[in-house]
Amino acid sequence: MKKVLVINGPNLNMLGIREPGVYGTVSLSAIIQGLTELAEVLSVELECFQSNHEGAIIDKIHEAFGTKDGILINPGAFTHYSYALRDALAAVQLPAVEVHLSNIHKREEFRHHSVTAPVVLGQISGFGPQSYELGLRALVSHM
Repeated sequence: MKKVLVINGPNLNMLGIREPGVYGTVSLSAIIQGLTELAEVLSVELECFQSNHEGAIIDKIHEAFGTKDGILINPGAFTHYSYALRDALAAVQLPAVEVHLSNIHKREEFRHHSVTAPVVLGQISGFGPQSYELGLRALVSHM
């Protein structure tokens, strides 16, 4: 069975409360529950992780080397400026898909650029919680 690491970055633990007009009212735990159900259908094993700390996320990516088959990641704000996160994804050389709830290209100018996008298979944004499901399907299809 393929193993996928699902990573959620800063402030995503506040989904459902944080700016519902932008991010919706669905909690992170509800998104993870939906992903877990989809993973069963796709015959993949998920490990889910969320942190507000860049170093903890980098450590988790490093731990995925040799133990996971792919990474589904919502880097949150780290998307736009964390070269360390980008380098960690590049270092482990695992297939990865970047997801975002909102369409980052329709938001503030600083959100239009992703430093992590060049080292992942692709980016899915703007479909709310469905971005995660689309991302998992794409990742599993690639694996």
